[in-house]
Amino acid sequence: MKDYTQLFDAFASIKVGVVGDVMLDTYIWGKTERISPEAPVPIVSLHHRDHRVGGAGNVALNCRSLGAQVAVLSVTGDDEEAEKLRSLFREERIDTNYLVKSSSRITTNKTRIISRNQQMMRLDAEITNDLQESDEVLLLDKVKEYITAEHPQIIIFEDYNKGVLTVKVIDQIISYCKQEGILTAVDPKRKNFFNYKGVDIFKPNLKEVKEGLNLLLEVVTEQELMNIHAELHRLVQHRISLITLSEMGVFYQDNGHASIIPSHRRNIADVSGAGDTVIAVASLVYAASRNVHLMAEVANIAGGLVCEEVGTVAIDKQKLQHECELLLS
Repeated sequence: MKDYTQLFDAFASIKVGVVGDVMLDTYIWGKTERISPEAPVPIVSLHHRDHRVGGAGNVALNCRSLGAQVAVLSVTGDDEEAEKLRSLFREERIDTNYLVKSSSRITTNKTRIISRNQQMMRLDAEITNDLQESDEVLLLDKVKEYITAEHPQIIIFEDYNKGVLTVKVIDQIISYCKQEGILTAVDPKRKNFFNYKGVDIFKPNLKEVKEGLNLLLEVVTEQELMNIHAELHRLVQHRISLITLSEMGVFYQDNGHASIIPSHRRNIADVSGAGDTVIAVASLVYAASRNVHLMAEVANIAGGLVCEEVGTVAIDKQKLQHECELLLS
């Protein structure tokens, strides 16, 4: 039997930096009782609003929820939304000293209007252009400063295609980490899919892999996934593949060791944010244990657990430990 208490206690000594597109999620709740006389749209009488950390911030939140020492490294606008985001991070004791404010950008804010327990509309305020060169330099300086001051065990790239993770930023940070012996993990998106060269843990979902490699897969077998790992490795030169397979579970491969870890039966309520949880949990388990099979097993359970909750939520550490003891022992 594995000692899960020892594993979960070890998270407290791990320092993790999360680099990527942070955003503010705003939820506005209201009541709908009539249609507008001006246009065929519902009138929502607003009664309260709620702000949450989104994007790469949700990965930081998941790491913090497991007890790790977390810093967030990103570029925001110099605006009210950035201040709100910093305040939310500080409430969770996530280090904001390495956030860069840029006058040439705005902070991504996704506003959801909710009535009758359903989303009526989403309003996105964002700039998705790549960072200007001056902002790249400022961010890279902050990353160097963080590495020198904190000596983290792992850095996680969380890419939402909002422009913070440019090719230069990705290359430089992976290079710094290799020089300092720091692990790297990435949850890639389509735009920079093949730019994370030399990363330790590469965690796409199956849909992203199929799009990235232009594959038409009818049946997903372990052999097909091993072929995918080989092709990804040829293009990215990463060490470990961790591919999430939705209801099928997860697949991992490290050198010659490969396996599909089947998912556990769950009452799925909402899949949003599950990928953020998987990369956070996988990164911490691997940093603490260097055990790829254990990493995949625990991340698989965590991904399923958060899908039982409505909305984007961080993983519950005690619940996850209990489930690991129950399902893996």
